Amino acid sequence: MSSKVMPTYGRLAVTFERGKGVWLWDDNNKQYLDALSGIAVCGLGHAHPAVHNAICRQSEKLLHTSNIYRIAVQEQLANRLAEKSGMDNVFFCNSGAEANEAAIKLARKYGHERGIDVPGIIVMDKSFHGRTLATLSATGNTKIQKGFEPLVEGFIRVPYNDITAIIAAIKQQPNVVAILVEPIQGEGGINIPASDYLNKIRQLCDQHNLLMMLDEIQTGIGRTGKFLAFQHNGILPDVCTLAKALGNGVPIGACLASGKAATLFTVGNHGSTFGGNPLACSAALAVLETLDKDNLIATAETKGHAICSGLAELLQDNIHIIEIRHKGLMIGIELDAPCTELVALALAKGLLINVTQEKVIRLLPPLIIDAMQIKQLIDTLARLIVQFTEQHLLVNNHAA
Repeated sequence: MSSKVMPTYGRLAVTFERGKGVWLWDDNNKQYLDALSGIAVCGLGHAHPAVHNAICRQSEKLLHTSNIYRIAVQEQLANRLAEKSGMDNVFFCNSGAEANEAAIKLARKYGHERGIDVPGIIVMDKSFHGRTLATLSATGNTKIQKGFEPLVEGFIRVPYNDITAIIAAIKQQPNVVAILVEPIQGEGGINIPASDYLNKIRQLCDQHNLLMMLDEIQTGIGRTGKFLAFQHNGILPDVCTLAKALGNGVPIGACLASGKAATLFTVGNHGSTFGGNPLACSAALAVLETLDKDNLIATAETKGHAICSGLAELLQDNIHIIEIRHKGLMIGIELDAPCTELVALALAKGLLINVTQEKVIRLLPPLIIDAMQIKQLIDTLARLIVQFTEQHLLVNNHAA
């Protein structure tokens, strides 16, 4: 059957029809262990009863009105997010890119209120913030920017995990108003910075009166073993963006602000037709309640450690493994050569994984994954890596 969908995705040859927990079934009823969670979206797994029930209950009452009226469940969700994060207020939208657009607008408004006509935002190499024009421009990947020039101006790029480079950029660019950074780079290759990296950025922002803006779209909602990754560092950003796992598959994004950033937007400065609608907010409230009730955030670190230590044990003699790294259930296995073929090989074995930056196997399993499922993930993936490195990399080495 020919498809009228625009060909913007390199899709795998599989169609899923249903899911339950960490499992998916395709249209041939083949079962798969989902170690990707829709790329860090389904933290509670598939068809979670709490989310299902919340959606059904809300759909029987009201799906949408407009943000020109008060929405009780939106206010409840904002209160819960503020309570769990320590932030002051929230703007709701529909995606991570939209949340980052709101953050960029906050930074620009902050600059203009300080008399800076062309505000600059420091961003990082290998970052990913979205595919709208502004977030694409902020992203540190020239490959996905190609063909969409001219890019939005006002972004100053520095290497990730390099405080000295940030200091130099601040000195060289007097128009800098904010720093936008991921606590851990996901698309960039599961890059985990020095443990005090965010603390030093916070200090620089305080010293130079800049907004510290954290993109927690992939790291947030319990993925790293804290509700938000910045909570590992005992700091509070001025702006924090969320999406992905917040709705467990129901589209929702959020831009959280604190302190001076929380008073920047006023009536008419920003808006969204669907942002914060009753259905999405009901789903998100169910996610937050379930995370707390089932203590899932506290177990993310132990589960991530179990996966990584199990893989390390089975792959300890494999010379092609550069590093196995993780923060909670955000896991990267870096090989010494491109390994994108592993995605299709894993799919054939009933395992969903991802490869980013060509050489990094990315695992983002649901937070609900249990010990038996962890063992299956470890055994299947380790076997695949061994077979791939023995067959494919050996052939490539001989060809070279």
